[in-house]
Amino acid sequence: MKSLQSQTATATKWSSTTEIISRLALPIVNMLLARLLTPDTFGVVATITMIVSFAEIFADAGFQKYIIQHEFVNEEELNQNTNVAFWTNFLISLFIWVVIFIFSESLAALVGNPGLGNVVIVASLSLPILAFSSIQMSRFKRKMDFKSLFFVRISSILIPIFITIPIAFITKSYWALIIGTLSSNLFSAVVLTILSHWKPEFYFSFDQLRKMFSYSWWVMLESITTWLTSYSDILIVSISLSAYYIGLYKTSMITVNQIMGLIVAAASGPLFVTLSRLQNNRVLLISTYNEYMRSLAFFIFPLSTGIWLYRDIITLVLLGDQWLEACDFIGMWGLFSSIALVLGTFANGLYNALGKTFLSFSVSFINLLIMIPLLIWATPKGFDYLYISRSLLRVSFVVIQLLVMFVFLNYPIGGLLKQIIPITIPTTIMVLSSLLLRQISESLLWSFVSIVICIVVYLVAAYLILKKRLFESFVILGLLPDRYINKIL
Repeated sequence: MKSLQSQTATATKWSSTTEIISRLALPIVNMLLARLLTPDTFGVVATITMIVSFAEIFADAGFQKYIIQHEFVNEEELNQNTNVAFWTNFLISLFIWVVIFIFSESLAALVGNPGLGNVVIVASLSLPILAFSSIQMSRFKRKMDFKSLFFVRISSILIPIFITIPIAFITKSYWALIIGTLSSNLFSAVVLTILSHWKPEFYFSFDQLRKMFSYSWWVMLESITTWLTSYSDILIVSISLSAYYIGLYKTSMITVNQIMGLIVAAASGPLFVTLSRLQNNRVLLISTYNEYMRSLAFFIFPLSTGIWLYRDIITLVLLGDQWLEACDFIGMWGLFSSIALVLGTFANGLYNALGKTFLSFSVSFINLLIMIPLLIWATPKGFDYLYISRSLLRVSFVVIQLLVMFVFLNYPIGGLLKQIIPITIPTTIMVLSSLLLRQISESLLWSFVSIVICIVVYLVAAYLILKKRLFESFVILGLLPDRYINKIL
């Protein structure tokens, strides 16, 4: 078990490093793009992305998770299944791209962008590219080789700097985002292929495909409902509101998710693999999950409340004054996202690790049944009704997850809450400090100073109140070697 803990800590360290660098770079890129392109442009890309992301679900077919989680008899069986998954994904993606090519104009009109069929065709070229690289990526994740993925991700960060931004500066159009995404995906696919020890071979087995699909079809159904949760709202918004509000709506969510992803994305990969390896040890599985959620809460709670408190500063700095109408949505989405991330989102990793993938699908489906009617009612009433309803849905998602965990997994919810609730104390102290500091001045400079002071206040309060747990969280997320804990304490 010590070996697995060490592997997990190392994997999380590299994953954290990758996410920290990429998440710091992405806001800088978005700051520039948000000033070069209008909300309408982002709205067009959001609707096109909706088509491509839906097609990606069928192109992947859930095989990536199967390769990561399944326990194979030997390396030969792993390689055989990897080849089956690779060729299945690649051929399906080519078939889907041909279908999109034929019906491109109809699809563009369906999402509110008539006449942009060529944009749909070009954007959909990502399908065979991603199909080519996703299986290689699953092999790296299975081995917890996040060090190699670090170099792939960091290299791809340079693409927007050298391609997306210059094209945006010249064209001031959606082509900058489309071409930038394609270039980044292509570059990642090439680098992954070069670094991977596994290379595609001409091998196929319908028997192995059947076994993979018996697991993966639940994952695929979950992915469809997740897509519907993520994109059906855009379709609803496009019916009642303009491309301008689609841009405000989606870009606000993306901006917050990028900030939160600084922490969340770093832990999600290693956590999923670790839970899969602990599927036969329920006690250790539960304790590991609770420790991870507590560690995430240490960073997510103050970060999300900070997004709410300084939502005007975040909007102005990251997006510019033409996006200020989205200010309150950015704050509210950040605040409610913390609850969803700590108490709901990662439960899917538990379901998949225990082989109960149907629970992930069920939760997504129930959440979808609540979301669609609510947004159909709220959206025609205006942007304010839309973002308030969408933010509150994050809380309903948590309630559903906790009920499913308790009923179907007999999960001790009280133990999870016991780990997390104490973290609200230093967070509350930080919030009160911020409210007092903002009474002194409303200037931009003082806002930055008060943010730094709030960070210090939170860390000091967390250290004094939850000293040991704070440093354990640094270790679990790979931010501090465990050998230093005894020295610090």
